[in-house]
Amino acid sequence: MRRILIIDDEDDIREVAALSLESIAGWQVSTASSGAEGIQKALAERPDAILMDVMMPGMDGPTTFREMQKSPELASIPVLLLTAKVQSVDQRRFSDLGVAAVLFKPFDPLTLADQMSTVLGWTA
Repeated sequence: MRRILIIDDEDDIREVAALSLESIAGWQVSTASSGAEGIQKALAERPDAILMDVMMPGMDGPTTFREMQKSPELASIPVLLLTAKVQSVDQRRFSDLGVAAVLFKPFDPLTLADQMSTVLGWTA
């Protein structure tokens, strides 16, 4: 069973994404509401992938990702950024970070697990 960590400061987004991944894909999901909490949970749980919001107060998604890359325990965990910013300059900036993928809000809860599986190379 795949283990996913969702890091997003919006309760609704965390709940919808978690419910979607649990019910449709059967994955085990944990959540964090900030970058700092996300790093702690990632270290404790070692998820198979992390779905993380770009815009968060305090430590944003790109900053959180860069912090995770400094940790040997977390550097190999694929991170997918979730963003409402769809301009190509933003997409390029996020891709240049080295994340596994950039997914866009609003996302379709019915296809989120498939999108993640596709970009991560996971087969059903």
